[in-house]
Amino acid sequence: MPDVFADLVGQDEAVTELRRAAAAAAAVLRAGAADRAPALLAAGPVGDAESALAADDAAPGGVDPSAGMTHAWIFTGPPGSGRSVAARAFAAALQCVHGTGCGDCPGCRTTLGGTHADVRLVVPEGLSIGVGEMRALVLRAASTPSGGRWQVVVIEDADRLTEAAGNALLKAIEEPPPRTVFLLCAPSTHPDDISVTIRSRCRVVPLRQPPATAVAEVLVRRDGIAPDVAQWAAAAAQGHVGRARRLARDPEARKRREAVLAVPRRLTGVGAAFDAASALIEAAEAEAEASVSEADTTERSALERALGAGGTGRGAAGAMRGAAGQLKELEKRQKSRATRAQRDALDRALVDLAGFYRDALTMALRAPVDPVHTDTAALAGAGAQKWDAEGSLRRLEAVLACRAAIEANVKPRIAVEAMMLALWKG
Repeated sequence: MPDVFADLVGQDEAVTELRRAAAAAAAVLRAGAADRAPALLAAGPVGDAESALAADDAAPGGVDPSAGMTHAWIFTGPPGSGRSVAARAFAAALQCVHGTGCGDCPGCRTTLGGTHADVRLVVPEGLSIGVGEMRALVLRAASTPSGGRWQVVVIEDADRLTEAAGNALLKAIEEPPPRTVFLLCAPSTHPDDISVTIRSRCRVVPLRQPPATAVAEVLVRRDGIAPDVAQWAAAAAQGHVGRARRLARDPEARKRREAVLAVPRRLTGVGAAFDAASALIEAAEAEAEASVSEADTTERSALERALGAGGTGRGAAGAMRGAAGQLKELEKRQKSRATRAQRDALDRALVDLAGFYRDALTMALRAPVDPVHTDTAALAGAGAQKWDAEGSLRRLEAVLACRAAIEANVKPRIAVEAMMLALWKG
């Protein structure tokens, strides 16, 4: 079985750093350094942690002082670079009984499977991570590891922390429990993504967009996808591993992409621009509805059963009447999740559209690079001749401006309509 870092595509430098840190953490445990772990983990993101390890260099197991293990990490990189994959793999390596991330021991398997008792995984379904959820998580993370190794907290999309939730997390990072490690995932270390105070107490592991060849290789090796299909999907997904897998395996995903890439042909006037905007929004809404409807129904049914729905005993009807508040709270969470799913679906469409105009720009400039969308290269070439480099660049900027506007909470329909008009006008 491949080790835990096998699916971290095209990130050799990051994998090397994480392996060394996991080995250093395992060496501390082997040396029986539980009483020295607080000094190690609270030491700081880089230099101080290495100094703490240097003090243990003579201990059994040979801790490498240059490896450096610290109590808080931030994994940054563009979408699809593998931030959450890196965090989960590192968590598995910390729980590995051999300290290497072998991928085969119970610690590795249960961590990667999401069932390890000492690994807390936060995957936000809504637009933000609230302070209540974070306080509860920090409280649980302060407990002693049941398996004798580390308590690991993995927070995906840490850029969605509210200010109050960030403050609750900061308190825990400033005064970490002896055996707790925090792994945060965020697009960047910009203050808009992660607070400066949290950033200053973490070691940063930057990830890059993996090359299409590396993505194609993992699709062939892990998912059994035909090499030609894998190469096309990897290029079309622009290095996003998860999206490449969906394009290669899901016919509906390919149809949605084809509809998005047909937009430039449809922009023949003002009315057509508004029609294209409506079609794009409605497609995103439909995709989001399909992705969350089953989970919504299951959650509501489970809560109603727990509250006594369908019961015939005394007090059953009264119990359901008193459950209105809990049902309302569930509906609020589900609405937030649906909004997030819609925005994610729309953003995927905008990334595809940006790739088309990027192809037109590179063709207008006669740049020696391969197109993102090989199946629409002819259309992009025709656009390059019609718009020239400047016009292609303006259209690409309009798509990127639409993404930024939606991220800043502009209503998606308004942002998309403005983008379509800009694409039409050029």
